[in-house]
Amino acid sequence: MIESHWRADVLATIFGVILVAVGLLGFVPNPVVYDSGFFQVNAAHNFAHLISGGLLMLSPFFGAPVLMIRALAVAYAAIAILGFAAPNAVQLGGLLAVNTADNWLHAAIAAVLLAIGFTTPMERSFTLAHM
Repeated sequence: MIESHWRADVLATIFGVILVAVGLLGFVPNPVVYDSGFFQVNAAHNFAHLISGGLLMLSPFFGAPVLMIRALAVAYAAIAILGFAAPNAVQLGGLLAVNTADNWLHAAIAAVLLAIGFTTPMERSFTLAHM
């Protein structure tokens, strides 16, 4: 594994705060993140951001920021791939609003999280016994 100088706990917290902020912003009318914004989101999409951000912010307290970064990186990559390959499937029957801008953003988030998550060694204190 490539030696890394990433501070996974700090990065998980930063990304978590950003995702929670975006999730909250999606409930407020604005031209960027809203049902009529550049990134067209709905309540379910906002809650997805709030949950993923919350998980990232909590992960350092459970000694698993790298694990959470990796898990969300894979999830965002899958969502981006599915969004490009079958846009209607991502919307889950109208439950989750996603547009092309969202797909590109999800791909970018996945790329950054994959780079961080897989160049950072796994936590030494984390084992399956902690789950």
